[in-house]
Amino acid sequence: MLEEIKFTKEHEWAKLSGGFAIVGISDFAQKQLGDIVSVELPKVGSVFKQLQVMAIIDSIKASSDIYCPLSGQIIEINQNLHDHPELINQSPYDGGWMVKIKPANKDEFDGLMTGTQYEEFVGQK
Repeated sequence: MLEEIKFTKEHEWAKLSGGFAIVGISDFAQKQLGDIVSVELPKVGSVFKQLQVMAIIDSIKASSDIYCPLSGQIIEINQNLHDHPELINQSPYDGGWMVKIKPANKDEFDGLMTGTQYEEFVGQK
């Protein structure tokens, strides 16, 4: 699964699916944060530039900004995270996704790190 996911140096991930990108935080990031207690997601229709702050995660350790990995418009948010933010800890690449974005520039996706590059970046390889 990690082959189709790309990563930012800020620990967000993006996966293209049809005409949109699914976005969340990496398994490495959720482990560093510890138990996630709340998530403040952007509104549907919001537009962000690449690496602009789009959300905030609160964990037992810290409050962390979440950066938009691709420029574009938010077309959907994961409503389940409002009541179950722990989904990010349990399943960061599946049930714990955060937003879906309609990318403004798909070339930005190509500039993100591959799974292998990201593992080397965080020292897991």
